[in-house]
Amino acid sequence: MAGYGLRILGRVIILLILIAALAAGGLVWFDYLNVVDAKAVLTPFYRFIGLEPRSQEDLPDEVLSLDAERLAVRLEAQELRSMELDRRETDLLTRQGEIEQMAEELEERQKALDERENSMNAQREDTENKQKNVEQYARYLNGMPPERAVGIITAMNDQDAIDVLRMTETIAQAEGTASIVAYWLSLMPPERAAELQRKMAGRPSSLN
Repeated sequence: MAGYGLRILGRVIILLILIAALAAGGLVWFDYLNVVDAKAVLTPFYRFIGLEPRSQEDLPDEVLSLDAERLAVRLEAQELRSMELDRRETDLLTRQGEIEQMAEELEERQKALDERENSMNAQREDTENKQKNVEQYARYLNGMPPERAVGIITAMNDQDAIDVLRMTETIAQAEGTASIVAYWLSLMPPERAAELQRKMAGRPSSLN
């Protein structure tokens, strides 16, 4: 029974020695890789085995710290990400500027279309109102004695007189009656009648 206990104790001691050796070897290796700085701890060990302890200056230039390398990689990744974010921000600002410019152009075009539509509506209303006024005036003249009507028409400017004469013919055609325009022209001075007839033949109606 005592022999069995000694064997277990011997194994434990061997394992402890093996663990210590592995730990010491790992510490030496990590110190060599400059992962950890264990020179202060390893200096007595180096001297015990007859080796000169290494200093920081003795390390070769190609041996880099893994922590420093990881930090450099992270900094590079962050810099790349920052550059990408800056590029995206610039693209977004550029795109936003283009969209705002397009919106302004569309707004200006819409205003121009609205103004044009309002102008056309106003012109159409003016034309419709003028046409109604001319129709009423033509009916009024058609209802009075021809000599008096001719005197009024002769005193008008050419375009107003032409509009009244044309409207009188239009009313007669719509109502299926004979037009009095030819008779009015016959009562006018020959020069005035000829001038109005010439312009009526060559000039489109101002009401169309």
